[in-house]
Amino acid sequence: MLLVKQRLFLLFVLAAFVVGSAHAGAAEDLKAYVDQNTQRLVEKLNAERGLYDEDPEAFYASMDESLRDFVDFRRIAARVMGRYARQTTPEQRNEFVVKFKRSLFDSYAKALVEADKFSIEVKEAVINPQDAGRASVQMEVISASGTRYPVTYSMYKNGDGQWMMENVIVEGVNIGLAFRDRFAQEMEEHRGQVQVVIDGWGDAVKSLNLDKEVDKS
Repeated sequence: MLLVKQRLFLLFVLAAFVVGSAHAGAAEDLKAYVDQNTQRLVEKLNAERGLYDEDPEAFYASMDESLRDFVDFRRIAARVMGRYARQTTPEQRNEFVVKFKRSLFDSYAKALVEADKFSIEVKEAVINPQDAGRASVQMEVISASGTRYPVTYSMYKNGDGQWMMENVIVEGVNIGLAFRDRFAQEMEEHRGQVQVVIDGWGDAVKSLNLDKEVDKS
């Protein structure tokens, strides 16, 4: 049972980073647009399960193509680095964006393709009353057994007025914050050697054990 839950959780983390862009401002329009793109993603993932074993690089390229216009990985990566981003060069920041994206796929792709089929139900979209350029989308990921897991997407409008995903909360665990805490821990352990932390980021993500954090929440 624990192994099943771990696989499902890893699946949710990856799926959570796959939210479509939206141009509509109203909450109902945003909800409908996110739902449309999310269902397309679920169909795509289920259709390409076999590609991971046949050609992992092709699977990665396919997912990257699907995500690049929907998820602001650069914004997310910058937040993960936090205050340490000021210590990096532009080249190191670019490198970390690539490492960050790849670490997600490398860590969670196997769990994704091995997990039972799932569905996602978009429940509600709420525009921030203090800032019309920010919103949250409440969802439920439904496992093959019928268990429901609450997921919240944090979204913002970029300079082009396009909705992009910038964070996700799974069963009360703030994923972006968990990654940021891990980056800070790595910086302390490696005495501020940011390049060492960037180089080893994939292993750091694998050892994060976010599924255990969900069990404690």
